[in-house]
Amino acid sequence: MQSHIRHRIHNIRQTFEKANIDTLLVSIAENRMYLSGFTGQDTGFDESAGVLLISGDHLVLATDSRYEIQAQQEAQDFEVICYKKGLAKELPGILEKLGTSRLGFERRRMSVSQYDMIREQLTSVELVPADNLCENLRECKEEAEIKAIRNSLHLAESAFSDFLENLESGMSEARAAWEIERRMREAGARSVSFPVIAAFSANAALPHAIPSERLMENSQPLLFDWGAVLNGYCSDISRTIVLGRADDTFKKVFTAVYDAQQKAVEAIRPGVWTKDIDAAARNHLQEKGLDEYFGHGLGHGVGLAIHEAPSLSPVTERNVELKENMVFTIEPGVYLPDWGGVRLENMVVVRANGAEVLNSLDVKLF
Repeated sequence: MQSHIRHRIHNIRQTFEKANIDTLLVSIAENRMYLSGFTGQDTGFDESAGVLLISGDHLVLATDSRYEIQAQQEAQDFEVICYKKGLAKELPGILEKLGTSRLGFERRRMSVSQYDMIREQLTSVELVPADNLCENLRECKEEAEIKAIRNSLHLAESAFSDFLENLESGMSEARAAWEIERRMREAGARSVSFPVIAAFSANAALPHAIPSERLMENSQPLLFDWGAVLNGYCSDISRTIVLGRADDTFKKVFTAVYDAQQKAVEAIRPGVWTKDIDAAARNHLQEKGLDEYFGHGLGHGVGLAIHEAPSLSPVTERNVELKENMVFTIEPGVYLPDWGGVRLENMVVVRANGAEVLNSLDVKLF
């Protein structure tokens, strides 16, 4: 077993006593990969490439025939069990061999119907909610993970730089989104982190706009949000540009968003709370009279998943103390109805002395 996987397994087992479980069923794809190296992809919410069963002294990867060989190749220190009748029906036999009495499960991934099927089969095993055990470990990245994220980010930035060299007035949002995605995939990305956003003019006021046939025009805000998946790790970037001469509204909004991002980055250091980082950006926009047009959180963690802990938000329930090696986005935005919007997004890693910005692509590209 690779040393980093072995270390992660050790750490997850250390959480069992507090969670009051003796075995953990891992069904979230990112957690499954993090703890085993198995890269099988779930093809739908109600379909699974398999689950991990981790006890104090056993490691099992249960899957079906589609993934059996892949599982054996990628998770070599796990016993691979290929279920023929479905997980729920074969789970009792597996857990009996593990000596399981209290089985932790991830509620976020298990549907009510799946839970009911498993509970019906487990007459002598208690199901115990065990949320965020692995997510809490994933929150602070290993240096190898940070390197993987940086590589993914640089691939995405390079693809966008190449796209900009071929940018011209009259291109549609849909065409622009595809051109960015094509370049990332041709550069080696396994996939995109999320559907590429290209939003022009008034559509840029929609934070998650779906690319349409709207054409780019001179002097109008052109908002792009994109990212790549490389070696399992995601990247996430936003840039807003203008072709031709920027008008006074664009200059005002862009400058306010840029300065808000800088103030947030400057406030980052271990021990600071995520709500305070969000406030650093939000308060600046308030001073400029633009805070009412910034409705979403300031940022989110990125790693094996495009959205993971921590969340940088004004919502108190999501408030988290920053720790070294957390990786997340800083993406303030201002969205003016009927005009458009500006969002600028960089990725940062928390270091002992502050934030390290991972991006190399300029923020001002006009």
